[in-house]
Amino acid sequence: MSILEKYTTAPKIAYFTMEIGLKDDIPTYSGGLGILAGDTIKSTADLKLPVVAVTLMHRKGYFTQDFDASGYQISNPVQWDPATYMTLTTEKVSVRIEGRDVHVQAWIYFVESLRGGAVPVLYLDTDMPENTPEDRELTHQLYGGDTSYRIKQEIILGIGGVRMLRELGFTVKKYHMNEGHASFLTLELLHEFKKDIESVWDESLIWDFEKVKDLCVFTTHTPVEAGHDRFSYELYGKVMGDYFPERVLKALAGDDILNMTMLALNLSNFVNGVAKKHGEVSQSMFPGYRINAITNGIHSYTWTCEHFKKVYDKYLPGWANEPEIFVRVETIPDDEIWNAHMAAKKDLIDYVNRTCNAGMDTDTLTLGFARRFATYKRANLLFSDIERLIKIAAGKVQFIFAGKAHPRDDAGKLLIQSIFNYARDLRDKIKICFVKNYKMDLGLLLTSGVDVWLNNPLRPLEASGTSGMKATHNGVPNFSVLDGWWIEGHIEGYTGWSIGPAPTELEPDEKMNDIDAADLYDKLENVLIPTYYGPRKNWIFVMKGTIGKNAYYFNTHRMMRRYVTEAYIR
Repeated sequence: MSILEKYTTAPKIAYFTMEIGLKDDIPTYSGGLGILAGDTIKSTADLKLPVVAVTLMHRKGYFTQDFDASGYQISNPVQWDPATYMTLTTEKVSVRIEGRDVHVQAWIYFVESLRGGAVPVLYLDTDMPENTPEDRELTHQLYGGDTSYRIKQEIILGIGGVRMLRELGFTVKKYHMNEGHASFLTLELLHEFKKDIESVWDESLIWDFEKVKDLCVFTTHTPVEAGHDRFSYELYGKVMGDYFPERVLKALAGDDILNMTMLALNLSNFVNGVAKKHGEVSQSMFPGYRINAITNGIHSYTWTCEHFKKVYDKYLPGWANEPEIFVRVETIPDDEIWNAHMAAKKDLIDYVNRTCNAGMDTDTLTLGFARRFATYKRANLLFSDIERLIKIAAGKVQFIFAGKAHPRDDAGKLLIQSIFNYARDLRDKIKICFVKNYKMDLGLLLTSGVDVWLNNPLRPLEASGTSGMKATHNGVPNFSVLDGWWIEGHIEGYTGWSIGPAPTELEPDEKMNDIDAADLYDKLENVLIPTYYGPRKNWIFVMKGTIGKNAYYFNTHRMMRRYVTEAYIR
C-alpha cells in the first residue's frame, strides 16, 4: 500500500509555493513567505482540510549566517539530508528544459496535527542519476543563480508539480498559487483541458481558459514591482522551446516580457492580496483585475512560547484550535500574564548574553527588531538622530536586532553592518546587540521575549508582515508604522502604538523618513518609556489588549476558513 493511498481517494486543494518553513531542521525557506506557507499547512492539518502542498527540495537550504570582524554578513551553505525526515516516492515525472528531459522525483513529508489531521507535502527534486550534473542542481538553492536558473526552477515547480500530482494519483479541485513562482502550472492545465476541436481559424480557441481560471486561486504577496518575476521571451524560447505558443502566452503574460504575476492574474478566478491595504495597493498596480484581500495570520500553537501555553491551557482551554477564545483574555489574572512574560524575557536575555556577551538585564525596557534585512524595512531608522536616541534611551531601553540579508543584497548587508557599528559606538551608553542566524526557534524566542516589537518599513511596501502577529500571541505589543496588517490590528494605546501618520500612500515617499523617525522618538520618550516604568497594570492592560484584540484574529485558522469560503468553494 502506497503511503499516499488514503490521501488520493478524495479531491484536494493543491497548494503550490516556492518555499515552506515547517521547522528549522528542514531549511527550505528564507523568510516570511515560507513561514506563512508552513503555518498555512499546519492550520489545514488542524482543521482537517483536504490539502496537498507542493514545493521544491532545496538541499542547500537558504544559508547559515556569520559575520566578519566588521559585522559584514558571510553566507555559508546549509547541508542537510532529506532522508532523515522524508520518504522518497518511486514515481517520477519529467519536464523539457532546453530541449532535454529533466527527471523529477518527490520526497514526501507529512504535517500531522495533534487533532488527527495530516497534510502531505511534496518536495520536488532533480538531484537524480538520470539527470546531467547541471540539472541535478536545479532544485538545490532557494532563490539562487541567475534568471535562467530561476525560470528552470519555476518550470519544475509549476509544470513538474502538476505532473507529479497526476502521477501520484491526486485529483485536484483547486490549484492555489502562493505567489507567482508557480504560475507555469496554468499552462500545464491549459494543455490538460485543451478543447477537442479538429481545426480552428484561431489557435487560441483550442485553450479552455475559463476551465483553468475556475481551477486556479492566486495570492500575491509583494507591493514592490521588482518582486514580481519577469523573464524575457528570448529566455522563455531558449528554455521552454515550443511547450506553449508564444503568441498566446503574450496575451496572457504581457507583450514585452513574460510577467509571472500577470500570467496568474489572467488565469485565476480568485485573486487576493494579504492585507486590506495590500489589496488596494495591488489593485492600483494591476488595474482592471479584481483583487480581494485575505489578511495573513500565523499558526497560534507554533508561535506561542511554552510559558504562555501553560497560562492559556489553564484559563482558555481550546485556544490553540479556536484562537477566537483569546477574546476572553480578561479572565487571566494580571500576575500570571506578567510572570509568563518575564519567564520568556529571561529566556531571551540569557540567550543574547550567552551568545553576544550583551550584558543585558530583564528589568530594562527591551525592543526587538527582527526580519529580512531589505532596505525598505529601514532597520536603521532608529539611528536617524543619534544624540536624541542617547538622550531618550540611555539607561532606559535596550535593543535586540536579528535578520538575514539576501546573499546578493549588498545594501542589506551594509545595513546589518551599520547596526554592528552603532552597537559598538554606543556600547557605553545603550545596550544594542545583533543576534545571528535568525530562524524559527530564534524567532519564537525574540517575539515572546522582548517587551515591544518594533517595525518601521517605508509605507506602503509592507504587504502584510507576520512577525508582529507572533508577538501578539505572547502579549508583546507592536510599535509599528501603519502598514500591512497593523492598519487593521492597531488601536492606539490598547494593542500597541503607531509610528508616523495615517496610511494614505499608494506609492512610497522617501520624505517620510524624517517624519517617521521624529514620531518614533516622540512616542518612545513620552509614551512607551513612561508607561513601561509606570504602574505595571497599565502595561499589562496593553499586553492583554494585543492578545484579546489581535491574536484572536490574526492567525492562520481564521485565514484558512476565509480561503475555504471565499476562494475554494466556488
